Amino acid sequence: MKDVIAFIEHKNGAARRSSIEAICAARSAAGALGGAVHAVVAGAQAAAVAESLKAYPVDRIHVLDDANLAKAGVDPLVDALEAVARTAGPALIIVANTMIGRDVGSRFAGRLDAGINADVTGIEVADGRVVCTSPKLGGTTITNCAFKNCDYGVAAIRPNVFAVNATAGAGEITTLAPSGKSYIVTVEDDVEEAAAELGVEEASVVVSGGRGMAGPEPFTGILHDLAEAFGGAVGASRAAVDAGWVSHGHQVGQTGKTISPSLYVAVGISGAIQHKVGMRTAATIVAINKDAGVPIADFADLLVVGDAFAIVPELTKLVREAKAAHA
Repeated sequence: MKDVIAFIEHKNGAARRSSIEAICAARSAAGALGGAVHAVVAGAQAAAVAESLKAYPVDRIHVLDDANLAKAGVDPLVDALEAVARTAGPALIIVANTMIGRDVGSRFAGRLDAGINADVTGIEVADGRVVCTSPKLGGTTITNCAFKNCDYGVAAIRPNVFAVNATAGAGEITTLAPSGKSYIVTVEDDVEEAAAELGVEEASVVVSGGRGMAGPEPFTGILHDLAEAFGGAVGASRAAVDAGWVSHGHQVGQTGKTISPSLYVAVGISGAIQHKVGMRTAATIVAINKDAGVPIADFADLLVVGDAFAIVPELTKLVREAKAAHA
């Protein structure tokens, strides 16, 4: 492997933060390998996304601007990534560890008989080989896996782990030709929850609610207000999701999403092991609970004991006032 290729997810003409992180992770790996950094962006408004990527350390940006690609699912995206990879030769492919990133990365790996590492939190080059660090078994074991005997390797990186470096690279843009394939999948409609503007896996601040919320109203009320004040997202424990108070897309934990925000605020959450494994790598954990003896108290950086329905609105007010004072 020599070159490193970052697959770019985007929406409404803007790249997802996790894809920018993929570019910056690619720059570090390419520097150690002595190769170039490529970015692949395909779909509606891809040309606009490509222009924005020039602000980051990427050498070549490969673009396929076609609004019709989304109608065929992810296969056209894999085609675009494959075309760039075959031209570049043996390379490391970096995707975000998101639903689309994992889908594209695994399909690519299947086509090119590539190795693949998921939920990667570190990438190093040792003796010319790429080594990926990845937590396993709910974070109780940390593995270091090197790509061996394969021309291509795929690393699906955990969002919010790799730093963003806003240093411009060469940013040479090239246009990809359509594959000309006919696809058997046709996407008739794309349904998105109104509350999912920012996913918990990419938010730098996540405010989660659990069984202690006692109903669905806080998730669109006090928890949403606090998350909005921070510029973050609303999360939930499995108990809240199972109760039907909030959709599964917000669930943090072993059967939900594994996240690494700068700040995690757990409101009315006991902190059972299934939830802990999904948020234990947050930089700062604040728990708000009426019970001082809850398990989350053992690993939270700060435990606030009291009535969440009184504390959270006051905290929201303070956050908004602080932001206004520094505006």
